[in-house]
Amino acid sequence: MKILACIPARYGSTRLAGKVLAKDTGKFLIQHTYERACAAALPEKVIIAADDERIAAAAKTFGAECILTSAEHKSGTDRIAEAVKDIDVEIVVNLQADEPEIDPQNIDYLAELLAKNPDYPMATLAADFQNPEQIANPDIVKVIIDSNDCAIYFSRAPIPYDREKSGVGKIQQYSRHIGIYAYRKQFLLKITALPQTKLEKIEKLEQLRAIENGFPILVGKVKHVCDGIDTPQQYAEFVKRYKK
Repeated sequence: MKILACIPARYGSTRLAGKVLAKDTGKFLIQHTYERACAAALPEKVIIAADDERIAAAAKTFGAECILTSAEHKSGTDRIAEAVKDIDVEIVVNLQADEPEIDPQNIDYLAELLAKNPDYPMATLAADFQNPEQIANPDIVKVIIDSNDCAIYFSRAPIPYDREKSGVGKIQQYSRHIGIYAYRKQFLLKITALPQTKLEKIEKLEQLRAIENGFPILVGKVKHVCDGIDTPQQYAEFVKRYKK
């Protein structure tokens, strides 16, 4: 089975513009993510799908294959679909560019999860929360999973709402979504051809497009969780950890 990992990279990040090219560690932020993806065993190839020549030029310096895509895409998934449409591949893993500490074993686990469950078009990962503050944080996405390990809903809000506790209840009731996805190529091309959905636009969560159109998302649970880089503070903390 042909498996490919693709890292969508957008230069104009809302909260930290140009973050994928931040280089306080001596390496580009996206280079860290690329090297973690290359350390996974199952993907036969790792590529970057970028919207800007500056990212492509940076990728060239560390030997990564980079495909320039339209700057008009609304999501990373749309960008990946353009990049892989002419590539002979069966499973595409969508790895966020701002996750320089992603565990390569999680990439393999996700790819294997989809490969072993042919009835599902898409899969993603989740983990337990570490503290109640994370549950209340809208930058950390929550997911509700049913008894068949399928996602019911994703939200930036604390879900489920614990009525007896007036909001956030016991930490064990919640699952944290990890923003990595695996798609069957034909489904990837199909879902990205559909228009953005109402809830996807409201929550700013692209995976809701699949749920709103009735497609199941298989969810695997993992232990290791690394925070993505969304703010200057998070990047500074990552640089500190890396230099240690």
